[in-house]
Amino acid sequence: MSSQPLSLIVEVTGKRQEAEDIVTFELADPHGRPLPAFGAGAHIDVRVRDDLIRQYSLCNHPEERDRYLVGVLRDPASRGGSEAMHDAIQEGDLLQISAPKNHFPLKPAGRTLLLAGGIGVTPILCMAERLAHTGADFAMHYCTRSPERTAFRDRIAASGFAERVRFHFDDGAPEQKLDLQRLLATPDPDTRIYVCGPSGFIDAVLSTAKASGWPAERLHTEYFAGAVADTSDDDSFEVRIASSGASFTVPADKTVHQVLADNGIDIMVSCEQGVCGTCLTRVLEGEPDHRDLFLEDHEHAANDQFTPCCSRAKSPVLVLDL
Repeated sequence: MSSQPLSLIVEVTGKRQEAEDIVTFELADPHGRPLPAFGAGAHIDVRVRDDLIRQYSLCNHPEERDRYLVGVLRDPASRGGSEAMHDAIQEGDLLQISAPKNHFPLKPAGRTLLLAGGIGVTPILCMAERLAHTGADFAMHYCTRSPERTAFRDRIAASGFAERVRFHFDDGAPEQKLDLQRLLATPDPDTRIYVCGPSGFIDAVLSTAKASGWPAERLHTEYFAGAVADTSDDDSFEVRIASSGASFTVPADKTVHQVLADNGIDIMVSCEQGVCGTCLTRVLEGEPDHRDLFLEDHEHAANDQFTPCCSRAKSPVLVLDL
């Protein structure tokens, strides 16, 4: 899979506080030209500063070509991206972005169930807009810590699909909280489930759905952060470049991407946590130690590609198609 370059220049035409710690940015072509089309669930890469690229889901209606809208949560555990967007990026600034790409597309279904946790609402809201526009059957559940931390409440209330959305607040009464056991109790062969949000929220949905008998192919996810990996047993291994034969040692405290970059071999990365697939690289020989949340189980089992931003090796050597 090839990554898309950051080939577009956009202007920040609007910056708005949507909720506590959540800001939206409206991006448009500086000369008023249409932006590349996108589908529900798509995201863009944004160069936040020279050394930092981050991904943000598009949350406006997917038929709009005059703007992109992204929502950004100020994350206390941020590695710099969210704070830079909140504090440094202002209306009128020019940003370098990629064309939209979509690893979380809507698929045909008799009914669609949308589940959003926190800032995970951004791609889910875009899906709701698309499904409502096409007259599809869907329902949306939106879980947040409190009403004050719930982005897009006014937009949803004013939409034509407001009656299909249920809000669930952590600090609210017990009876309004999301009951996953009840919601997912009966698998429906005509329904697809889409879930986005913190890893714990996604894992709760997936484990409940699978325990109730939902088939994996009806469950669709997008993680915003990588899984926490146990690195205590990490060891060094070799990576070999197929085109040149060059070989490099990856020590326990460095990633494959870092070692390759140190040796002048650039791989485009974005999330650096194995959730986006931007750095996906073909493996010609050896067995990767997969630590990403992007590839599916059968893709992990094939062992013919891996994410050098976070994954490692089970074999002594990995030969990469570079």
